[in-house]
Amino acid sequence: MIIALLTLVAAGIVKGAIGSGVPVIVVPVLTMLYDVKLAIAVLIAPNLFSNVLQVWQYRHHLLPLRFLAAFSLSGGLGIVLGTWGLVVLSPTLLSLGVATAIVLYLVVKLANRQVILPFTTAKRVVMPVGLLAGVLQGAAGMSAPASVTFLNAMQLERQVFIGSISVFFVAITCVQIPVLLSAEILTLERAYYSFIALFIILAAMPIGARLGKRLPHRWFDNLIMLLLASIAVKIIVDAVL
Repeated sequence: MIIALLTLVAAGIVKGAIGSGVPVIVVPVLTMLYDVKLAIAVLIAPNLFSNVLQVWQYRHHLLPLRFLAAFSLSGGLGIVLGTWGLVVLSPTLLSLGVATAIVLYLVVKLANRQVILPFTTAKRVVMPVGLLAGVLQGAAGMSAPASVTFLNAMQLERQVFIGSISVFFVAITCVQIPVLLSAEILTLERAYYSFIALFIILAAMPIGARLGKRLPHRWFDNLIMLLLASIAVKIIVDAVL
């Protein structure tokens, strides 16, 4: 329990600093401690309300509406497909899916640090990327290997990145809620845990916002990647042994 609480605090700090990172940090840890379904359900309230807050804060710094609509709608479709996988696959396969998503995230982050994706190119691939991000979010609880990496490659200003990725997260979470309810993955007890997680993350976000203005973005990236690599190894070892 203490590890879970500290993880939520750390996720809130990172969220406030760079605008994303909550699922990337929380889902692997909760999967390691409990299971994927619990991890995804617990993050529903934080994903929705913390991102609504950031959409409002950065509402004047967004990518074009048509681009965000295409990104979000395709992400919503991906959520439905991914949640189907969450229902039918075994816990071991789902845990390995989370580990695979982590490895994919790390590989892309390391390989694409210097890659710049022009907006004209981004417009042509936005829907397949959104679909992939939704599938990853629905099945493994983390869309970051597709969604965050995609917007990062566009080399957006910090405010535009935070506002735009938050719009995407709000949209796919609004689709995810009824889908998880219908699959009986989001229960009353898990909803209660989700709101507790929300309050912890919201309390930590202002700390991250202050740190984000003083510390290099790369510092947060390196710390997160080190943590994720360790967790991925732990999940794979536990699943195989």
